[in-house]
Amino acid sequence: MSFDLGPALLFCPADRPERFAGALAKADAVILDLEDAVLPGAKASARESIVAADLDPTRVIVRVNPAGSADFDADLAAVARTPFRTVMTAKTEDAGALDVFGEDYRVLALCETARGVRAADTIAAHPRVAGLMWGAEDLVASLGGTASRFADGRYRDVARVARAQVLLAAGAHGKAAIDAVHLDIDDEDGLAAEAADAVASGFRATACIHPRQVPIIRAAYRPDEDTLAWARAVLAAAEGERGVFRFQGRMIDEPVLRHARSLLARA
Repeated sequence: MSFDLGPALLFCPADRPERFAGALAKADAVILDLEDAVLPGAKASARESIVAADLDPTRVIVRVNPAGSADFDADLAAVARTPFRTVMTAKTEDAGALDVFGEDYRVLALCETARGVRAADTIAAHPRVAGLMWGAEDLVASLGGTASRFADGRYRDVARVARAQVLLAAGAHGKAAIDAVHLDIDDEDGLAAEAADAVASGFRATACIHPRQVPIIRAAYRPDEDTLAWARAVLAAAEGERGVFRFQGRMIDEPVLRHARSLLARA
């Protein structure tokens, strides 16, 4: 299962169909959210809004409620009536729960609880899984905590550990890793720094909750021209070298060349 959606994934409440097309136009893909963004009493109408949606199915993700919840089966029944086949499973904790998805589905599994993070490796190994995402707030809530970040915006250590574990589990199985949302919409500098760290660390995308965040995320994932020029030059220089070599004052080996290839793949 491949991941080809682009770096900026925008959440949109599934009970706000008037926003669907606009959200999709502003982002690389839209996540129609049947879970936390929708009150319990509005979930049935939200499902019908997804069924009625006329959107490019290749750029739509539907977030469903957790497996084992009262809404999970109803969510899957609604998705089956649509052309949408990329599903984000909230609070994923058990790889076996993903067996309900047929071969035409690809799953983005949210590991956002203590159990989910601990099970990230087995979840990433599931054949339907195309990627893993983590979530800071649900994770801390599952531990009985009250805040994932310090007052200055930095993640607490437990969140940083979970982020790294989900990224490593995804990478170990050749799956995409999606970084968590930045809840402070006005903190554009913080989002830019976080997105830059995400791409440098190996995340393939970052989820967001407001259209203003989309261009910031895209800019972080898009290499600048100087960086691309360096990547092209070092790969060209490698063609005439054997093994490790010196380039622009730096020792270059195969891991560095892989970094350069990754940069060009994002151009």
